[in-house]
Amino acid sequence: MNLKIRLQLSAMMFLEYLVWGAWYVTLGTYLGSTLKFDGSQIGLVFAAFAIAAMISPFFVGMIADRFFPTERVLGILHLLGGGLLFLLTTLTDFGAFYICTLAYTLCFMPTIALTNSLAFQNMENPGKNFSNVRVLGTVSWILVGLLIGALELEPTVYPIMIAAGASVLMGLYSFTLPHTPPKSKGEKATVAEVLGLDALKLLKNRSFAILFVSSLLICIPLSFYYAWANPFLFDVGMENSAAKMTLGQMSEGLFLILMPLFFVRLGYKKMLMMGMACWVLRYVMFMYGDSGTMVWMLYTGIVLHGLCYDFFFVTGQLYVDEKAPANVRSSAQGMITFATYGAGMFIGSYLSGLTVDAFSASVSEKMIYQWHNIWLVPAILSAVVLIFFTVFFKESKAKISPVQADHAIEGTSSSQIKPAV
Repeated sequence: MNLKIRLQLSAMMFLEYLVWGAWYVTLGTYLGSTLKFDGSQIGLVFAAFAIAAMISPFFVGMIADRFFPTERVLGILHLLGGGLLFLLTTLTDFGAFYICTLAYTLCFMPTIALTNSLAFQNMENPGKNFSNVRVLGTVSWILVGLLIGALELEPTVYPIMIAAGASVLMGLYSFTLPHTPPKSKGEKATVAEVLGLDALKLLKNRSFAILFVSSLLICIPLSFYYAWANPFLFDVGMENSAAKMTLGQMSEGLFLILMPLFFVRLGYKKMLMMGMACWVLRYVMFMYGDSGTMVWMLYTGIVLHGLCYDFFFVTGQLYVDEKAPANVRSSAQGMITFATYGAGMFIGSYLSGLTVDAFSASVSEKMIYQWHNIWLVPAILSAVVLIFFTVFFKESKAKISPVQADHAIEGTSSSQIKPAV
């Protein structure tokens, strides 16, 4: 891969995740503190992202991959998305805000898979080159979080404005990217292929079925973190909370590098169990942490995000990649993605909103949250999933070598629809 293309693709990843990182982390704080939406309304707004996750495979698999050059689709989607984000900054009514958010996420979600696809098609060796390009996305996510935290913009509309401007810039920049024709032009696609339904036969394998169910269920407590971590940290008085939440992305990158070493010693089952156990521990840290003497618990809960994500989701993707036959491997990953980031996150986002409503009240026009009880719910849910998985999942005796793990992590983590956030 020559230097020009490397720089083009790196800038593409930087802008793509700058857009996402600017609005996603602090949205819950803005909705609750400024727009005064209640918990169920905030949960529904985040559930819109999950709806888009379920629909975007149709768009990418049946339209974008078959009829239009990738860079043009990216450009149009981001320009539309930028306009919708600017519109969001003017809306205060829940109904209008929700509809606009759903429209925006339907524009944005396909761009994650499309940037990956464009990068793959313009690399001589994606397994070797992709991680070096994709890391710029993690860098931009961290930088925008540091900026928003330093300027104390969490409860304001400005993060959405930053995302809107970045989306317009990304849209215009997309038209300068290498010309990338539709990779499946002329091929027919079925709904079963796009959603991974032709991989359903893998569920006949008990351990695969247990992993599938566990992956869906674990996304329910995961949604609590995505929707409510920043509002929680802001409410308990942690300064620059958006900036400090970037420690989660830093730990994700570190543990991703270390994963091959853990694979050799632990294998799939213990890695997956450790990931879910860290979920339980994270929510316990939030239950008892505060911005005073127990602030170390809040930091621990944030840093555990890397272990939670890498040791369960990336390990799970590797397991699917190993166990699924080559002809249904992509379909199997699509099926897992649809169930987790679609169905699981949708249920979890809505449930998290109901939970917050149940343990909060308005006192003198100020919302008072019983955060201990709120975080207890995902802690219990995570523990139940952990027990279920531990009892019923059986790992084969085959071990993965460090080299195999390293290569598999490069390939599988780069092809996922939704990376760690």
